[in-house]
Amino acid sequence: MPSVPTASPPATGPLAGIRVIDLTSVVLGPLATQILGDYGADVVKIESLEGDLMRSNGVSLHRGMSSIFLAINRNKRSVAVDLKTEAGLALVRQLVQGADVLVHNMRVAAIERLGLGYAAVAALNPGIVYCMATGFGQDGPDAHRPAFDDVIQAACGLAALNGQGGAAGTGQPDFAPSLIADKTTGMAVVNAVLAALVHRGRSGQGQCVEVPMLETMVAFTLAEHLGGLTFDPPPAKAGYARLLQGGRKPAPTRDGFVALLPYTGDQWQGLFDAVGRGDLAAKYQLQDRQVRNARIAELYADLALVTRQFSSDDLLALCDRLDLAATRIYGIDELPSHPHLQAVGLFQPLDHPTEGATLTVRPPTRFARTPASVRWGAPQLGQHTREVLAEAGLSAEALDGLLADKVILQAAPAV
Repeated sequence: MPSVPTASPPATGPLAGIRVIDLTSVVLGPLATQILGDYGADVVKIESLEGDLMRSNGVSLHRGMSSIFLAINRNKRSVAVDLKTEAGLALVRQLVQGADVLVHNMRVAAIERLGLGYAAVAALNPGIVYCMATGFGQDGPDAHRPAFDDVIQAACGLAALNGQGGAAGTGQPDFAPSLIADKTTGMAVVNAVLAALVHRGRSGQGQCVEVPMLETMVAFTLAEHLGGLTFDPPPAKAGYARLLQGGRKPAPTRDGFVALLPYTGDQWQGLFDAVGRGDLAAKYQLQDRQVRNARIAELYADLALVTRQFSSDDLLALCDRLDLAATRIYGIDELPSHPHLQAVGLFQPLDHPTEGATLTVRPPTRFARTPASVRWGAPQLGQHTREVLAEAGLSAEALDGLLADKVILQAAPAV
């Protein structure tokens, strides 16, 4: 498989020609702006002279270039500017004037103090799509509070759900071992920016867009768990009983576990007939989905007795013959060797100018006419400072003066 080139090929994605000013940091915002970059946008990442905090989180070969930073900051150009100086703020204001989109995940009071709130930015560029990812909606009492993934997982109900029912059933709240609130809200930011760009394309109007983490994650969580609260008065509590009563779980086999899902009554019937357990087919009203779901824990307990008689390979072969959804269970270390993912080239080698041979996950979305792509890896801190500011009209002499005054930082050329 060919590696991703280290040169900067032209953008081919559907957002080619769109300029994004990225004032985000950590995970939520950088993931969102990376997707915009994958889709072809020119993403200018504004960093402090110390750099994004996530440069230090994860596995690192060199200081400031961690595995997590590399995973969520490709297809961006880094401009390192001291926003505590008026000269630094003036540079950002200059860049804003030529941009289509600005994304930030600062607290609103903080960015207003910098003079980069929506009203100030729109005065410079009325057509800009200004997207702010906040912790809590700005018309509520928690608007000023700090928010991180753990806090939002707890506030939106996910941490409590992790302690209810299912395989654990401890009753103790717990966090998902993934930054699910950050990443889900990041994808919501992408959707919001794209929708606002469509509106601008039709009307010529920019606008301010707010994507609050808590509200986004409550909507995400309650899609299946609103339950009885859907109705007034509520006939039952919130929650999707089929999940909370410990129904579906990995099926045990003689040598491990597999995931399989007979989904319809006919599929359940076909499975029990194939393994010679017509008695189990008769035990449940398989064609009545509501009745079947009401006995889901009991049904899966009986299914486990059946699957324990098979090896994992034999059970997966049976599921293939019956056209049932099934897979072996993969650990995260095994994913690069997953045969389907290998066949579609999801994992791509990338020769990074400072980190050497690395592995990246290509954009999973496929556009037939305007393909998304990995054009270059995550930048060094300030790698593109001179390049971007020169494009904005600053002379070499002006840039030298800003470097001498420590208003900006330019990374040393990669060896």
